[in-house]
Amino acid sequence: MGKSRRSAEPVVEPVDGGLAELIPDRDRPRAWTLLIDGAPQSHVDLDDPHHLSFEYQRRLGHVIDLAAAPGRPLHAVHLGGGALTLARYLAATRPRSTQQVVERDAALVQLVRQKLPLEPTARIRVRSVDAREGLAKVADGWADLVIADVFSGARTPAHLTSAEFLDEVRRALKPGGLYAANLADGPPLSHLRGQIATAAARFAELALVADPTVLRGKRFGNAVLVASDAPLPVAELTRRAASDPHPGRVEHGRALLDFTGGAVPVTDAKAVASPAPPPSVFR
Repeated sequence: MGKSRRSAEPVVEPVDGGLAELIPDRDRPRAWTLLIDGAPQSHVDLDDPHHLSFEYQRRLGHVIDLAAAPGRPLHAVHLGGGALTLARYLAATRPRSTQQVVERDAALVQLVRQKLPLEPTARIRVRSVDAREGLAKVADGWADLVIADVFSGARTPAHLTSAEFLDEVRRALKPGGLYAANLADGPPLSHLRGQIATAAARFAELALVADPTVLRGKRFGNAVLVASDAPLPVAELTRRAASDPHPGRVEHGRALLDFTGGAVPVTDAKAVASPAPPPSVFR
């Protein structure tokens, strides 16, 4: 991994979830993009873990930044690991944090550990189990922050979209802790509306960050949902999202509840996976 940018070659290996590719970044000597079956999963810069390239990762980075006073260590749970980009970011921005990563794909975890090694001082534990199973092993009230970024075949599994799943999130969170989820949907936004309604049934405060064209149902894309029982830093989140390279809009309060359009909370009995993205998304 100490090779120069000129000699870095793509790495292609089968993992449990499909075919993994690590593509070197032409502009950053030790940066890589992880793809699974051609779908971009994450981007990581080993020389600069503060750098977040993907739009949704930047927005989750804002949540990490605003979860507590700058630099204060956190207890964090990441459901979905990818290239461990956000865990590396949190370790770099909040030293002495303790993190648990739950990534079902054991072969992917092995590949990432081998090709994109973690800093020896990072206090990051990785479990190769199902996200909900791993969450169940987190002690009651342990986490300041739970981040859900789980995709299987570019879709969020059904059992991670329900109110019962959010009950497990709440159990693991400290009072006033933050939950953040990377959601993906396109017109008519039925999945996104249902996820907001589900979170509203379990948390007192919600905010949603997304590209305005996604919120208007004009294209398929990602949205980051933030939830807590404590007041959210909406003003600062709005400022940061607006200043991103791809500016985002923040919805909260009555406007966000109105956005659900009468959608009802999702239960385990009726949960379905998030919609598959159209092929054009990854072109």
